[in-house]
Amino acid sequence: CTHYLFIVVVAVNSTLLTINAGDYIFYTDWAWTSYVVFSISQTLMLVVGATYYLTFTGVPGTATYYALIMTVYTWIAKGAWFALGYPYDFIVTPVWLPSAMLIDLAYWATKKNEHSLILFGGVLCGMSLPLFNMVNLITVADPLETAFKYPRPTLPPYMTPIEPQVGKFYNSPVALGAGAGAVLSVTFAALGCKLNTW
Repeated sequence: CTHYLFIVVVAVNSTLLTINAGDYIFYTDWAWTSYVVFSISQTLMLVVGATYYLTFTGVPGTATYYALIMTVYTWIAKGAWFALGYPYDFIVTPVWLPSAMLIDLAYWATKKNEHSLILFGGVLCGMSLPLFNMVNLITVADPLETAFKYPRPTLPPYMTPIEPQVGKFYNSPVALGAGAGAVLSVTFAALGCKLNTW
């Protein structure tokens, strides 16, 4: 029972992170900085829950199933946003599924070797999710455009989105997110495996 409760808790927290990550107010003023931070946070939430669930069941495919749980939870939670007048195409695209499939593939291809899962699965997930997240942003409504087209009615005047500055802190947010994600995901994959032995 505790195992399944943990899976639900992590999936719910992943959903909450995603709701924040898709909040265009963050993108309005912070743009690529937010993209990197939230890409990494989603990667870590995915990899710790997916590796935990995968090693708990020992069945390749359950990491992808876990990502599907995250996706469905998010669709349900963000359905309320649609009711509030947000554009539906901005709500969420299931960017976790391909990365979770890579985790499953690493586990299956190495004949259920947990150490290979941690190393290969963690690196593959950490490097791929920022890339899929960028594809997600390209295919949905532009966050900056959305921020000005759909201003939040509940925001006080002093919090109204402002036009962001042009300068960026770094040249490639995808590369930065993928590099940091690949390193950190290995640690979180190890944590996910370790949770089954505590």
